[in-house]
Amino acid sequence: MTSDLPNSLAARIPRHVAVIMDGNGRWAKQRLQPRAFGHQAGVRSARRIVRACYERGVEVLTLFAFSQENWQRPLTEVELLIRLFVQTLKREIKSLHKNRVRIRFIGNHHDFPEALRTMMADGEALTAANDGLTLVVAVGYGGQWDIAQAAQSLCRDGLAITPEAIEARLAVADLPHPDLLIRTGGEKRLSNFLMWQLAYTELYLVETLWPDFDATAFDGALAWYAGRQRRFGRVPEAG
Repeated sequence: MTSDLPNSLAARIPRHVAVIMDGNGRWAKQRLQPRAFGHQAGVRSARRIVRACYERGVEVLTLFAFSQENWQRPLTEVELLIRLFVQTLKREIKSLHKNRVRIRFIGNHHDFPEALRTMMADGEALTAANDGLTLVVAVGYGGQWDIAQAAQSLCRDGLAITPEAIEARLAVADLPHPDLLIRTGGEKRLSNFLMWQLAYTELYLVETLWPDFDATAFDGALAWYAGRQRRFGRVPEAG
């Protein structure tokens, strides 16, 4: 399904979009509100972008929701983020399933509460057969962890560590690499997100804070992507 996009744009929709959702805290601070206010607004923005991806025909959307480094934040904020994650999952999972969205969670989840791990597993099982948008939520995730766990898995099995072998054991080995990475909030770094998979991804970095990033802003990212010539190390095409 695609929305009312120009034909030239609709023909170049990226298969896989990855998003670093940055700026919730600053958005709240600008409004003299606590960080919790910004994180709640960020959830609403995530909902808008999931819908936009579904409507525009994106096959995979990966959201960086909680990094391994986020455990170093103040305990009150970590507890808030986990509580908000639980509430959002409870509220959204039935709607996602109704709209044929398949949800997956990637990352090291050992430190999450058992009840949350159960909810994540149940959500994956409920939506596993859906054939619409695949929504990947990276929680407790780090790109370096992902590569390390793949290498450790190969060592346990007594196999050679090659790029192809590592690729096959990454957390999203069965999905295409991201075509487009969107990072909001003005920062210009990858923050240990999908380090292996982003090798040739087009990077769209904007000043817009995540709670203000809406479907119109997303279409701007798609238009920018449609104008890119992806070369993957090759020379530019003539013409």
